[in-house]
Amino acid sequence: MTTRPAIAADIVKLFAARDTHAVEVAVLQPADPFLDMAGEDLRRRIFLTESETGKTLCLRPEFTIPVCLDHIASQAGTPRRYSYLGEVFRQRRDGGNEFFQAGIEDLGDRDTAAADARSLADAHALLSLVLPGRKLAITLGDQTLFEAVLAALGLPRGWRMRLARAFGSAPMLEAALADLANPPRNSQLSGPVALLVLDGDAEGLAAHIADGMEQAGLSASSGRAPADIARRLIEKAQLRSVRLSDEAFSALKGFLEIDVALDGATAALEKFAADAGLSLGPALENFAARAKAIEAHGLSAAQIRYDAAFGRPLDYYTGLVFEIAAADGDRPLVGGGRYDRLLTLLGAKMPIPGVGFSVWLDRIEALRENAK
Repeated sequence: MTTRPAIAADIVKLFAARDTHAVEVAVLQPADPFLDMAGEDLRRRIFLTESETGKTLCLRPEFTIPVCLDHIASQAGTPRRYSYLGEVFRQRRDGGNEFFQAGIEDLGDRDTAAADARSLADAHALLSLVLPGRKLAITLGDQTLFEAVLAALGLPRGWRMRLARAFGSAPMLEAALADLANPPRNSQLSGPVALLVLDGDAEGLAAHIADGMEQAGLSASSGRAPADIARRLIEKAQLRSVRLSDEAFSALKGFLEIDVALDGATAALEKFAADAGLSLGPALENFAARAKAIEAHGLSAAQIRYDAAFGRPLDYYTGLVFEIAAADGDRPLVGGGRYDRLLTLLGAKMPIPGVGFSVWLDRIEALRENAK
């Protein structure tokens, strides 16, 4: 076990002062929610094990999903703010595989702009407490705005989903944009399959695949179902058939190049939308409301950067994403964002909006030690 950080007591006091419910969650967690929802980067790093009944478990790699699962199981009312401070376990390129994180998960507040701003303010207050006098760099992104641009450009659902999944990963986004600019040629399919795919005949294609599997002695229950294979083949063909106009592709690239101080971000987005002839609707309205709410917390919008291409490598984010680092550092000390679909995917009977952040306490301690 790693040693509890010396700053833990101060952080716990801050959490109590900010009206949160301290929560502890089990170290052993069901693995499926993380494998399904946490993102490729985290999936590669978790430590898996198995229960006596054969259920796949993992050592707790982060707190957001376990806190949400506990909230659903407890049937607690909302809005409700949870805080935590404990160990997480995952493989890292730098640092140990067992380290402490702290954070707040803010569930059920329907005023998303206010809750987003409060989450950022909470994270900033924590860092200001434990790193007094340290200049901080805050970077914001917005998944909802990115998806609103994709929809306004008229991209079909398949492409919108692929690009949304790539948001937060520069290599994945670059690869997707390259394919969108120059769609790859269709792979070589046999005559009957190619015709069924071209016609979009999912039922006929599934039957053809099932027949081929039967002739090859393959069981349909041993892998992906013929209907799933057929749907995916047709979807891939449809993605390859889409090519954005030069004007629309230029607009998408122009959006992703927006990188400004938050106090000028709403104006920059309004100008982008007007120049491109796009309506960003509620996504832009919420962005503007959030920017005002952030300033109301006393945070300087001139010192916060909005980067339209900035995301975080967790699949469950749906809106605001943010990181805070030391101004002279290259690693985030805090990461957070909004995850409005997560609780429903985890089994909540009604949609519950959520936003939260986590703090890398070992990175903070290293900065404190170097400052001595």
